[in-house]
Amino acid sequence: MNKVVLSVCTVMAMSSLGFAGGDMKDVEPAVVPVVEVIEEEKNFYVGLGLSALSTREGSLDFFDDKDDQDRTGNLAFLAGYEFNPYVAVEGRYSTYIAEEDWLNSDTWGIYLKPQYPVNEDFNVYALLGFGGMSVDGVDGFDMDVDDTGFQWGLGVSYGVAEDFAIFVDYVSIASDMDADAWFGRPTDVEVDADAITVGVTYSF
Repeated sequence: MNKVVLSVCTVMAMSSLGFAGGDMKDVEPAVVPVVEVIEEEKNFYVGLGLSALSTREGSLDFFDDKDDQDRTGNLAFLAGYEFNPYVAVEGRYSTYIAEEDWLNSDTWGIYLKPQYPVNEDFNVYALLGFGGMSVDGVDGFDMDVDDTGFQWGLGVSYGVAEDFAIFVDYVSIASDMDADAWFGRPTDVEVDADAITVGVTYSF
């Protein structure tokens, strides 16, 4: 009886090998391809900001409150391209939406933007470039400035959501601009202007 049972087991084992092709080689495990997820680079960005802009004779500073200085609230538009996390180029244009007393202003600039990512969200940067400014009087004041020159600035930005960041910066827009007219005085007046801007950018 034991011989019969052993024979049946032997036949079943051989049948299994037959159905498997009789190949007793080691079967290599299937190779599952690894799909690398590449994060899409978003090098272009645009932004919108509000600027507090001070325009004055060169002897004054941003926070002076004297007759030969006026401030405007400007709406700033910007667009840029990041070559890598450390270098970008940026263009800006601002136009006044409110004047304090006697003038309105428009500014523009094109900058090289060296930057340093402190961490994933926080970034510090500088602005180095060339731009211009035009100033006109309001309410009957005789003021006329239209000049170009070197501009520079410093700022910080912080990512608040995917593709969005807020920023604040200071930009020296003009130094010793020649004024064709300044409060009706002779044209030998030299004018300075700078701005503090707070805004938001969107990367795409």
